[in-house]
Amino acid sequence: MIREITVKSVLNKKKKRDSWFLDDYTLNPYEGCSFNCQYCYVRGSKYGENMEESLAVKINAQEVLDRQLAFRVKKDQRGIIALASATDPYIRIEEKLRMTEGFLKLILKHRFPVLIITKSDLVVRDLALLKEIDQAAIHAPDIGNTLTRGAIVSFSFSTLDESIAATLEPGAPSPQKRLEAMQQCREAGLMTGVNCIPTLPFLSDSDEHLERMIIAAKAHGAEYILFGGLTLFGNEPSDSKTLYYKFLQRYSPAYIPEYKDLYGSFYSPLPHYLRNLETRAAQLCLHHGIRNRLV
Repeated sequence: MIREITVKSVLNKKKKRDSWFLDDYTLNPYEGCSFNCQYCYVRGSKYGENMEESLAVKINAQEVLDRQLAFRVKKDQRGIIALASATDPYIRIEEKLRMTEGFLKLILKHRFPVLIITKSDLVVRDLALLKEIDQAAIHAPDIGNTLTRGAIVSFSFSTLDESIAATLEPGAPSPQKRLEAMQQCREAGLMTGVNCIPTLPFLSDSDEHLERMIIAAKAHGAEYILFGGLTLFGNEPSDSKTLYYKFLQRYSPAYIPEYKDLYGSFYSPLPHYLRNLETRAAQLCLHHGIRNRLV
């Protein structure tokens, strides 16, 4: 059963604008996530657990957000709001509670730009609202000449392999449904793209896999595609490193020694691996005529 909580603040101001997504604010309508992605960075990190059993809705969040957005407008502190950072804004309970929809209406009211990051096809429910935001949003002065769109929808993938996705992202819509939803967003006139974050070492990071993702993304309307590494936190039973290694043990135990060499005692792959992934992805994106950055 979903818990109800009250909050004093819901709009989080970043110390520095995100270099990848260009957002200045993050906004989460829920705590916890029913998609239960086994590799989720929240599991075992300083942010705590991110499991369906801990789901909570911030019942006063819309009232709080209205006040916070009005304050930021008064202070002339506009910026892109990322929905969401610690949970997916379109988890299954959103279909009933419509908290994200309420947030978008307030974002439209105060004319802020928004970036949706999701694994869900439920986002197409809000296409009309997102189109209004796209037209009405006012950017921060130092970004207005760089980015003219007021609403961006970015779909997250770790793989296009349906069997791997079903295991690692058990509560999320399938990769194919995400691709189809992205195409609907693009056909509605919205700026859309793909986050291959995380790209899975030895499972979805080969040139063949990267190229397959790029071709599929472009065919379904993506204007950009971002690739990033897999982070694995913690050693407790519900932490991402523990759960991911259990997945490897079932799926392909031969990769476990390679993962241990790649990660050692760290939560992130070795720097040379990340540099190599970035270089190869950039070359393939250039070859296929798609950006490997937002703008």
